Amino acid sequence: MATFLYRLGRTAFRRRWYVALMWVAVLCAVGFGAAKAPAAPDPDNSMPGIESQKAFDLMEQRFPGTTANGANARIVFVAPDGQKITAADNKKTINKLVAEASDGSQVAAAVSPFQAKAISKDATTAYATVTYKVKPDDLTDASKNALKDAIAQAKDSGLTVEVGGTALATTPAAGGASEGIGIAIAAVVLIITFGSLTAAGLPLLTALLGVGVSMASIMALSSAFGLSSTTGTLATMLGLACGIDYAVFIVSRYREERAKGHTPQEAAGLATGTAGSAVVFAGLTVVIALAGLSVVGIPMLTKMGLAAAGAVMAGVFIALSLVPALLGFWPGAVLSRRARKTGEIKEGGENNGGSRWARFVLRRPLPVLLLSVVGLGTLAVPVMDLQLGMPGDEAKPTSTTERRAYDDLAEGFGPGFNGPLSIVVDAKGAQDPKTAVKTIEEKIGSTKGVVSVSPARFNPAGDTAVFSAVPSTAPTDTKTQDLVKTIRNERPATEASTRGASFEVTGTTALNIDVAQKTQNALIPYLIVVVGLAILLLMVVFRSVLVPIKAAVGFLLSVLAALGSVVAVFQWGWLASLLGVETTGPIMSLMPIFLVGIVFGLAMDYEVFLVARMREAYVHGDIPRQAVESGFRHSARVVVAAALIMMAVFSGFIGASESMIKMIGFGLAIAVLFDAFVVRMAFVPAVLALLGKAAWWMPRRLDRLLPKVDVEGEALTQHPAVAPAHSDPATWESARA
Repeated sequence: MATFLYRLGRTAFRRRWYVALMWVAVLCAVGFGAAKAPAAPDPDNSMPGIESQKAFDLMEQRFPGTTANGANARIVFVAPDGQKITAADNKKTINKLVAEASDGSQVAAAVSPFQAKAISKDATTAYATVTYKVKPDDLTDASKNALKDAIAQAKDSGLTVEVGGTALATTPAAGGASEGIGIAIAAVVLIITFGSLTAAGLPLLTALLGVGVSMASIMALSSAFGLSSTTGTLATMLGLACGIDYAVFIVSRYREERAKGHTPQEAAGLATGTAGSAVVFAGLTVVIALAGLSVVGIPMLTKMGLAAAGAVMAGVFIALSLVPALLGFWPGAVLSRRARKTGEIKEGGENNGGSRWARFVLRRPLPVLLLSVVGLGTLAVPVMDLQLGMPGDEAKPTSTTERRAYDDLAEGFGPGFNGPLSIVVDAKGAQDPKTAVKTIEEKIGSTKGVVSVSPARFNPAGDTAVFSAVPSTAPTDTKTQDLVKTIRNERPATEASTRGASFEVTGTTALNIDVAQKTQNALIPYLIVVVGLAILLLMVVFRSVLVPIKAAVGFLLSVLAALGSVVAVFQWGWLASLLGVETTGPIMSLMPIFLVGIVFGLAMDYEVFLVARMREAYVHGDIPRQAVESGFRHSARVVVAAALIMMAVFSGFIGASESMIKMIGFGLAIAVLFDAFVVRMAFVPAVLALLGKAAWWMPRRLDRLLPKVDVEGEALTQHPAVAPAHSDPATWESARA
C-alpha cells in the first residue's frame, strides 16, 4: 500500500493542475445535482420495534385526516395576583384569543379551557389547546403570525400568557459567538503548530472542500434515499474534524521529509506513502464506527451514520490526492517562516517536547499507568447512575416561553401534567367497543401514580379510542418510568376483562422512555461490533495482538470517563452553574451512542498516527523503548494540535443556550481531552514500555492469515533520496512569491 500511495502522492504533486481541476469538477457536479434534486423529505423520526411507535402508527391509520405528530400549541394563562381566571374580563379575553387562533386553514381545532374544563383547582391557571393539520415544519408564516398576534393581544389585557408545544417552538442555536471563538482558536493552534499561514490554512481549506462535496452529495441523493436535512449534521461535524486531522498528518510528514533533505516532489510522495497509509486505516476505523450505528435499529441514526461515513471517506480521498497537489502549488510556503528565510529546514529535533515526555513515561511506566487508569476509572463511576431520557421544555432556559409555560402548568396542575400518557385502545375485536374502552379507562385510572384520565375520543368508525392518563410525577421522573412499566405489565389482565380489546401506551413521555430503553439495549452490541472489527483492522495495520487490544481498552476508558463526567454535570448538577446549566435531569437518549461513535473515530485517528510511527521505527531497527520515543518525537506535537483543534471546536457548543447542545459540546470536548492527553500521551506509552517486544508479537499462523499491508513504508526505503531541498533556489523563490 505504501508504494501505491507514494506513487499517488508524486503523481498528484506533478499533475497538480489536473488533480485540482478534478476536485473542482467533482464539487461542481455534486453541487449541480444538489441544486436540481427535489426537496429533501421530512425527517424520518420513526422508531421501529417500540410500542409507542406502533401506537402512533395505529392512530394515523384509524384516525384519517389527522397526523399523530402534527403541530400543536398549548397556550397557558395565569391570572394576575388576587384574580381568578374565570373572572368575566379574563374569560372574555381568553375566548377571543381562542376564536382568533382557530381562524386558519391549517388549524384542525382550537379548544377553550372553559369548554375542556382545563382550569386549575384554585382557578388561577388555565390552558387552551390549538392543534394543526400539518407538521411543525410545514406551518406557514401566516399561521404562526396569526397565533403570535392573538397571544400579544391577550397579554395586553394583563394576563400572563405563555405558549408551549411545537407550533412556535424556538429553534436552538448552536454555539453562537463561542462557536466562532472555538474555530478561531483552532486556526491559532494550527498557525502555532506549523509557523505558517499556508500550512495552517491548507487543512482548513481541504476539510471545507470535503464537507462541501459531502453535503452537496447528501442533498443530491436526499430524495432517492430519503435523506432529510438533519442527516448531514453528523457528516458535517466529523467530515470537518477528520478532514482537518488527515490533512494535518500529511502536511506534517511532508515538512519532516523536507527536513531530511528530500525534494518537494519526493517529500510529497513519501508523506503520502507513510502518513497517507495511517490516514487510510484511521479512516476505515471511523467508517466502521459510523456504519455500526445501524446496529441500533433507528433509521434516522443509520442514515446519519452512513452519510458521515461517506464524508470521512471524502476526507481520506482529498488528503491522499488534493493535499499533495496543493503542496505542489506551494512547496515552500507550508514550511515555517524561519525555514523560508534561512533555507535551513528543521522539523522536530532529537530532544523536543514529545521525546522528553516519552522518556519521562518510559522511566516510570507503572506509576503513570496506574494513575491514568485510576483517574479515568474514578471519573467513570457516575456512569453507574446513568439515566437516559429526552429532555423537554423543563431543560430549556427560563428566558424561553416554552420553559415558563411548563413551569406554570406544573404549578397549577401538578408535575405530571406536562407529560400525559396517551392510551390508544384498539376495540375492533370487542363485542361492545364503548364498554371495552370504559373498562380500560377505569383500570388505568385506578392505577397507583395516575392522577386523572380524560374522556375517551373515538374515531369515526367507532372501533378505536384515545384517552390521556396524567401521572402524579414529572415526565423525567423515574417514578413515571415505573408507572409506564406497571401499566404495561398489568395489560394482560386488563385486556382479558374487555373480551377482545387491546391497548398500547404512547405519548411523548412514553416515547422517550421507549427510545431510551432501545438505545440502552443497543449500546453493548454496538460496542462489541465496532470495537471487535476495529481490533481486527488494527491487527492488520500493526501486525500485533496486544496493541489493538490496548487501543480498545484505552478508548473504553476515555469514553466511559467522558460519559461519567456528563452524568456528574448534567444529571447530578456538579459544576452545572459554571457551564450555565439551569436544570439537571436525564441524559439525552442518543448521547452515549453519539459519544461512542464520534470519539471512537477521533481516538483511532490519534492511535493510528501515533503508534504507526512507533511501529515504523521498530520495523526499521529501533528497540521497543526507542520506537516509543521516536513515535512521540515525530507525532506528539501533531496529535496534541489535532486534539486541541477538536476541543476548541466542540467547546464552542458549550456556549449554546440549549442544555442538550451544551451536553453534546461538553461531552465531546472532555472525551477528546481524556483520550488525547491521558490515554494517548500517558496510558499508551506506559503500556508499551511494560510490554516491550511482546507489544509487537503475533502468532505465526495468524500472521500468515492476515493480509499484509506496508503501512510503515518499508518498501519506500529503497527509493533513493534526492538532493537537499535547500539547494533548490527556485523552491524558495516560489515560496516567497
